[in-house]
Amino acid sequence: QVQLAESGGGLVQPGGSLRLSCRGVRMITSTFMQYVTSWYRQAPGKERELVARATTSGSTNYADSVKGRFTISRDNSKKTVFLQMNNLKPEDTAVYYCYFNHAFEQANDGWGQGTQVTVGS
Repeated sequence: QVQLAESGGGLVQPGGSLRLSCRGVRMITSTFMQYVTSWYRQAPGKERELVARATTSGSTNYADSVKGRFTISRDNSKKTVFLQMNNLKPEDTAVYYCYFNHAFEQANDGWGQGTQVTVGS
């Protein structure tokens, strides 16, 4: 079971920025590099949705709603994936979850505990 530790949520005004972090617990760098890393979010009353993904080859993709505002990045040496969120909007309010899934082994995956992001005045 993959164990993840998230941090970085909080309350921010519209137009503000936050950076989320998600670290693979007790994971060595070579192992981390075999995982696809993603960020999802779930707003009240809505389904969990993919926000951004960074693959093992370094390619990234984003939900249309966050393109140009959010950036996902990986630091392999720190076994950490980041989500830099700029120009935040009230509709970005949600619980954000990181998710690691192994590129070659099904069911070798895990979710972070979730961190609340609230955008409002």
